[in-house]
Amino acid sequence: MATSSYFLISALLALVASQVIASDPSPLQDFCVADLHSPVKVNGFVCKDPMAVCADDFFKAANLDKPRDTMKSKVGSNVTLINVMQLPGLNTLGISLARIDYAPLGENPPHTHPRATEILTVLEGTLYVGFVTSNPNNTLLAKVLNKGDVFVFPEGLIHFQFNPIHDKPAVAIAALSSQNPGAITIANAVFGSKPPISDDVLAKAFQVEKGTIDWLQAQFWENNHY
Repeated sequence: MATSSYFLISALLALVASQVIASDPSPLQDFCVADLHSPVKVNGFVCKDPMAVCADDFFKAANLDKPRDTMKSKVGSNVTLINVMQLPGLNTLGISLARIDYAPLGENPPHTHPRATEILTVLEGTLYVGFVTSNPNNTLLAKVLNKGDVFVFPEGLIHFQFNPIHDKPAVAIAALSSQNPGAITIANAVFGSKPPISDDVLAKAFQVEKGTIDWLQAQFWENNHY
């Protein structure tokens, strides 16, 4: 009897733990279409009246089959994200989608998604991808992917994608385990924050002269998410 109780308690604890670490909460109804115009602020979005919901709330003509312009990006990539802001029907469903276009030698620079795990599949071309584990090991796990290959980036870890081919573009589709995964591009956040982080702080952190930090902060750090 004691053994059975032990296994029952263990199973319940495992179930609770699995819910605690989930990126987004599980829905309590069939859907909760986001009311993006509501003045009420919650963790997510207030539900639209279900009687006013229509099929268009779950649809977006995103043209994800069409190539994106990568020429205006200094890093040579263009991320087209479909999250709850573009598709209100995603609210509470814990998932979003992105198309990523890479110019020859283009990259999606090191970044993190604070609220989502990402699974990426290559549709065209070749990508060198990887992520770095947390302290203290900071191990790089990287792989060259070809068309049809799949790679997973765990939630919150710094990761990147790079097209190593000098004369051919690449395209990938990524699915993310949050309706609003967020993105923190490391260089932009560190050297392009507003107001800027003190160069004393960054010079100490990166073990370089303050002049190097001042030069980096003077660069134009742009967003490749369109």
